Amino acid sequence: MSAAPPYVITAAMVGAETTREQTPHLPITAEEIAEDAARCRDAGVAMVHLHVRRPDGTPSQDAELFRAAIRAIRARCDVLIQTSTGGAVGMSVDERCGPLTLTGADRPDMATLTTGTVNFGDDVFHNPRPLVKEIARRIRAIGIRPEIECFDAGMVEQAEWLAQQGLVDLPAHYDFVLGVPGALGASEPALDFLIGSVPHGSTWTVAGVGRHQLPMAELAAVKGGNGRVGLEDNVFLSKGVLAKGNWELVAEAAKRARAQGREIATPQQARELLRLG
Repeated sequence: MSAAPPYVITAAMVGAETTREQTPHLPITAEEIAEDAARCRDAGVAMVHLHVRRPDGTPSQDAELFRAAIRAIRARCDVLIQTSTGGAVGMSVDERCGPLTLTGADRPDMATLTTGTVNFGDDVFHNPRPLVKEIARRIRAIGIRPEIECFDAGMVEQAEWLAQQGLVDLPAHYDFVLGVPGALGASEPALDFLIGSVPHGSTWTVAGVGRHQLPMAELAAVKGGNGRVGLEDNVFLSKGVLAKGNWELVAEAAKRARAQGREIATPQQARELLRLG
């Protein structure tokens, strides 16, 4: 039996939902995000999953805000940068694809692609097939690889449908987002089903939401996958104890992965493992 590959840690830095009222440690400005990203790199992160905010903290997908954050991060460290195309609930396809207009040195290394509509708490994260196809087309047009975001089981099959349309290459990289209220729960049987559903040769990450974040990141380490942690999905290091930044969650995920015998991937190792070119 071959040894498990290095464990890729992704830090979901800020998201669109978390607020400063929930945690004073949420980075909002480009400089704050970059400083936290540099600390995450020291703690073991290979990639950051990036949303951006306006100065008042409201979510945005504005290309110039992404440009500022990407430049600030890359000035401080060598982490891979994955931009969100999910944005916030209710955004149009053009709004959501703001970061996909960046080129040259500002182009992200990867972008997310959610492949179906799902309940998202009391809201609905709206991803009808025509919208998903258009975002996939735009990701492909700028020459980067998507991360297939799966909040529910059917989203894996939708990626295969996109491949039939010539819009996604298989095997792909998947992110299983588990524990969102109204979507697929964070459990070992759910994860096992998803792992068994992806095409042979695919890579995968688990993003547990809330209290499930660190246990699911550890379970991913056990099963040969990768983990996503960060303030987008969870603000607590332990029950009632706020994480002082994304870096503290990264450090805990790295500690747990090492305890399971996994080497922590560098950004360059992650680039190779995720086939980012």
